[in-house]
Amino acid sequence: MLDLARLRALHAVYTHGSVGAAAMALGYTPSAVSQQIAKLERETGTTLLERQGRGVALTDAAHLLVSTAQKLMDIVESAEVALEEQRGQPTGQLTMAAFPTAACGLMPPVLARLAREHPALNLRLTEVDSRQSVDMVARGAVDLAVTHDWDIAPLPATEGVERQVIGEDRCDVLVPAGHRLATRTSLVRSDVARERWICQPPGSTCHAWLVRTLREVRTEPDLAFQSGEYATHLALVAAGLGIALVPRLGRGPLPEGAVMVPLEPAPTRTLYALWRAGAARRPSIAVAVRMLREQWQTSGGAPAPASPGHAAPPPLSASEPTSAPVAVSG
Repeated sequence: MLDLARLRALHAVYTHGSVGAAAMALGYTPSAVSQQIAKLERETGTTLLERQGRGVALTDAAHLLVSTAQKLMDIVESAEVALEEQRGQPTGQLTMAAFPTAACGLMPPVLARLAREHPALNLRLTEVDSRQSVDMVARGAVDLAVTHDWDIAPLPATEGVERQVIGEDRCDVLVPAGHRLATRTSLVRSDVARERWICQPPGSTCHAWLVRTLREVRTEPDLAFQSGEYATHLALVAAGLGIALVPRLGRGPLPEGAVMVPLEPAPTRTLYALWRAGAARRPSIAVAVRMLREQWQTSGGAPAPASPGHAAPPPLSASEPTSAPVAVSG
């Protein structure tokens, strides 16, 4: 009989793309994942992973087993949801993913509160790029994801994945303290079009937004310094090397030598919580989404405008009537 834990390990390699990434997601060591898959190969009498450069590739037999594993995991999830719903309290493992600035600026107090108020929860967090989040939720790699979109790249609608707006994150221009724009109370896009920029690398939504916005004022942007870390942006601005557009979420205190100036109209990105439709009844999902929204409001984040078409988890039992998030669409 096929072992579910071994199938889960193979499914994780498929979902995350490597043995190392699968081990991180499962909370194991890479060696443990490799051993699970080696045992599954012996049980099935077939090769499941093949070396491909520095990584591995799944064989045809492995893809067949991944499909079977997904069906079994869906059945197990349904049973877990039913048990948790019957208890009426958050229990079991809750695996979450968040994009980097949310993992830094939003998740720590939420995770701490969940652990304190619901000690029966086994909490896990993975930091991922927002573009991966929808697929990870759809595949069951995580139970809940915090992601975002911009106006130029709306979050795709995916069958079986539901969402709720957390709030709206605003971005500001940061300039060196001695810069000619540092004393301004606000800026418009033409004010910053010909500046030397510090920005995210190509391929990121932030990079695309900046390029498109500056081209709208008929300027080809001078993207002098590119880094995926906003902390690097702050350091480069403080060093007087250029200006940057940085979200408020996870930004932290500004270093000496950097000044924030609002840009009008304010660039914004909308934050969402995502979960699988089949898990919507889980009390842990309802509680986590509610706490994410409450933390956003507590930290001074802006609410996002609602629009029709997105669901929210249903209310919990009478023992915890305020656990379910208020229905908001986005």
